[in-house]
Amino acid sequence: MVEIVPVTETGALAGLAAHDKLPPFNAHTQCAAHHADAHAVVTRDRVGVARCSLWWREAPPLAGEVPGVIGHFAALDESAAKELLDTACDQLRVEGCTCAVGPMDGNTWRPYRLVTERSHEPSFFLEPDNPDEWPRWFVTSGFRPLAQYFSALNDNLAVEDPRMARAEERLEREGVRLRPLDLGKFAGELQRIYAVSRVSFERNFLYTPISEEEFLTQYEPVRAHVQPELVLLAEQAGQPVGFIFGIPDLAQARRGVPMDTAVLKTVAVLPGRTQAGLGSLLIARCQQAARALGFRRVIHALMHESNQSRNISGHYAKPFRRYTLFSCSLRGAS
Repeated sequence: MVEIVPVTETGALAGLAAHDKLPPFNAHTQCAAHHADAHAVVTRDRVGVARCSLWWREAPPLAGEVPGVIGHFAALDESAAKELLDTACDQLRVEGCTCAVGPMDGNTWRPYRLVTERSHEPSFFLEPDNPDEWPRWFVTSGFRPLAQYFSALNDNLAVEDPRMARAEERLEREGVRLRPLDLGKFAGELQRIYAVSRVSFERNFLYTPISEEEFLTQYEPVRAHVQPELVLLAEQAGQPVGFIFGIPDLAQARRGVPMDTAVLKTVAVLPGRTQAGLGSLLIARCQQAARALGFRRVIHALMHESNQSRNISGHYAKPFRRYTLFSCSLRGAS
């Protein structure tokens, strides 16, 4: 059976055992933290074998649609996944949604999409992961690809883009300066990064704003692992106009192998002709910093197939993993 519980009542699920093969999850705390509207659980003999959360009041915008979101997804087998997704879609339809998007934990600031093409490269730090069967279960439940993403690997940090010297000269004439993050002022630096992110990402696919408080909370867990040289802020007249956030691949350390890889998690630049070329320069300088620190490789993480970052990354790195975000039409069904 499937039980859909309003998020205000998820505390009642505390006594429900989850199958030990499902990832750990606390519906009461995580649904509240992510502002979900409801949580759905498939049970067999009072044991949870599939789960997801639903959002419809604050779902990301999608042209021509009234979207609902399915996130916090996990399932033991295909039968449980189909029962869960079918019921979730029915509930979103009742709430007036015309399509379901998932998996996405409410918005694109949180975990979303599924790994759909792997390689010999193991998972890297902060990369989403999932069993290989999950994408197929979405497809058999009527979902189709909505957006594609990829990660790329640069394993030769000696390669430089000859255009960067000219770009740097022009940006310096415009008064743009790059500097590493000041770890002693971490919260204040994040506020400056948030100010750029909030504007830079406005035109991104499925963008929704989040509060500065939530943004700072998301970054707090990685504070102890930040190497300031890998986080660069671009400023003009003392105001932030761009940044790049890189971090060591801690997944390597957890596997007990030498940590020779850095992950370029995010790059963002304010719109405007003055900042033209700044994204490319930030990536180039971050890669140089990684090399100076002794890293041998850099991963350009989780880029949308149509974003400008893809063109910049292509000068250095080759795709090695792909991800898919799915959607399902809820029109014309009952």
